[in-house]
Amino acid sequence: MSATSHGPGGQPARHVLDNPALASLTGPHAHFAERRGRVLRYPVDVSPWLALPDEPDADDWADLAALAGPGAEIPLPGYRGAVPEGWEITFRAEGVQLVDDGLAAAPDPEAVRLGPADVPEMRDLVARTQPGPFEPRTIELGTYLGIRREGRLVAMAGERLHPPGWTEISAVCTDPAARGQGLASRLVLAVAHGIRERGETPFLHTGAHNTNAIRLYESLGFRLRLRTAFLAARAPERLGEEDREAVGVA
Repeated sequence: MSATSHGPGGQPARHVLDNPALASLTGPHAHFAERRGRVLRYPVDVSPWLALPDEPDADDWADLAALAGPGAEIPLPGYRGAVPEGWEITFRAEGVQLVDDGLAAAPDPEAVRLGPADVPEMRDLVARTQPGPFEPRTIELGTYLGIRREGRLVAMAGERLHPPGWTEISAVCTDPAARGQGLASRLVLAVAHGIRERGETPFLHTGAHNTNAIRLYESLGFRLRLRTAFLAARAPERLGEEDREAVGVA
């Protein structure tokens, strides 16, 4: 964990990576933001990440329900508080956030930049390897690099959240038939090189149970900054009258 700085009154100062989706959607990714009140989210075909305020109140939860729609299952990454009455937690897992602490970042001669035409193949690779969500427009979030063998995409990695001064590395995956060759490590270092070239710092998230991946990332030069949580909750099926009007529910 990094040292904690303090703000006015001696209270711990919030780090930009403590709520990275909020920092992204109010910063470099503001052009993606869909907003209701203090709640922001990416378009659902870009990313499932959304951003609550650091300490959401009843109005924020009502805005979240109105934004997502009645009965919607909503990811709440990083949120550790209680959910209001009427909400149902549907998924919870522990996670970790790791930050660059001396990566040997470098371009990779075999890596190619992936574009919109590659999205069907990228989504197929994600479906087979399960690194996390990759929607039809996720590629718009940043640079994605891949390695092909005999014309077939066998490994990729790219950029997702973008808090000021930082860029998250995400969608790191390798076809099972091509594992054991260090392709994922090479792509992580290549993506990190591009992030560093912009004067920013790479970071990433993974499941706390994924000890092999954590060891690999630490061997590359990442260090643990934060233990976090991956949470999803289902909004109430019935919204209040004001919320129903906002989402056009008859």
